[in-house]
Amino acid sequence: MNQRPQPEAELTVPALHRWNAVFWVLLGVVPPAVAVADAPGTTRFPVLALLAVLALSYGAVGLFPGSPALRRRTYPYVLVAGLGAMSYLLNGGAALFVVTLPHFWIYTANARAAIALSGLAAAGVVAGNAVRQGPDGEFFTGNVLFTLIGYAAGVLIGLGVNRITEDADERARRLRAELENARLRLAEAHHRQGAAGERERLAREIHDTLAQGFASVVVLAEAARSSLETDPARSARQLLAIENTARENLAEARVLVGAAPRSGVATGSVTDTLRRTLDRFTEDTGIGVTSELPDVSCDQQTRIALLRCTQESLANVRKHAAASAVEVVLTASPYGVELEITDDGCGFVTEDSRGFGLHGMRKRLAELGGDLTVTSSPGDGTRVLAMVPTDGRG
Repeated sequence: MNQRPQPEAELTVPALHRWNAVFWVLLGVVPPAVAVADAPGTTRFPVLALLAVLALSYGAVGLFPGSPALRRRTYPYVLVAGLGAMSYLLNGGAALFVVTLPHFWIYTANARAAIALSGLAAAGVVAGNAVRQGPDGEFFTGNVLFTLIGYAAGVLIGLGVNRITEDADERARRLRAELENARLRLAEAHHRQGAAGERERLAREIHDTLAQGFASVVVLAEAARSSLETDPARSARQLLAIENTARENLAEARVLVGAAPRSGVATGSVTDTLRRTLDRFTEDTGIGVTSELPDVSCDQQTRIALLRCTQESLANVRKHAAASAVEVVLTASPYGVELEITDDGCGFVTEDSRGFGLHGMRKRLAELGGDLTVTSSPGDGTRVLAMVPTDGRG
């Protein structure tokens, strides 16, 4: 027979146990105590003492629910002896036996033990009644019949409740297993999602910083090599630009590996930051840049996003646009900050663009609640408009 749930599991329904205790006291303990109130002391005192022992034993089980000695061994045998003795003292103890039957099912380890111990208690009640009747007395009294019927009914009801409890516990075990599997799958999904998000963030940071820096180094190195003999002074300036770009890339690499502050951007206003970037672009490419960069107050995240958008747009101009002029306009409005970058290059079909740069810019702006609008067509140049809401940041 399957192991019944341990009492600790059953006590997750304490209200039922409290009601059982109330009924046991009112219907099992009180009636015998009242019945012997006027009886001779030879009967009254032993009965009251025996009821006190049973009540104290039951109370001890309730007060010390974690004690296996009280639950699985001592208390059920105390009930067996007490019920048999009560039957002898009162010449009948069927009522107390029937009210006490749930205790055998609650405080034993399994259904087999409950059936055996409750049967032993029933035998004790019958034996106590028989001894009290004497050899010439009637054996099958109402007390004996009520005891036997109560025992049979208790076994049937106990087995039914035990089966229901086992089914419920099995469903609970399956549900807990399913919940645990779901929790593990969810944690794994969150881990994968976090890892994918971190890879995407690193890829975007590398593209916006290191990759553009290396591309600039390559362009400057090629220009310096070509003018090394004809214009040494220009080559020297380009070598200095290569050195500065390499230093900046080294600083960005330290940011990416966590050895420096996360921003990786020099402190200052967004206007100063963009102006330095535009000056470097003109110096490296020779492409003329006109700009309107008023003093705009914004937080560090917005400043970094606008800088990255500017760097990516200028990198696209250098690599793809074949432009001769670039215009950059920074505007503050009540609802946010706008950055517009326009070139007179060859343009492209925006629907056909699959580059990582534009996707990275859109992703970065979306994280701040902003958006990116790219307008272009072949032969008409390109207009990039980045907007970041301020939301009171600044």
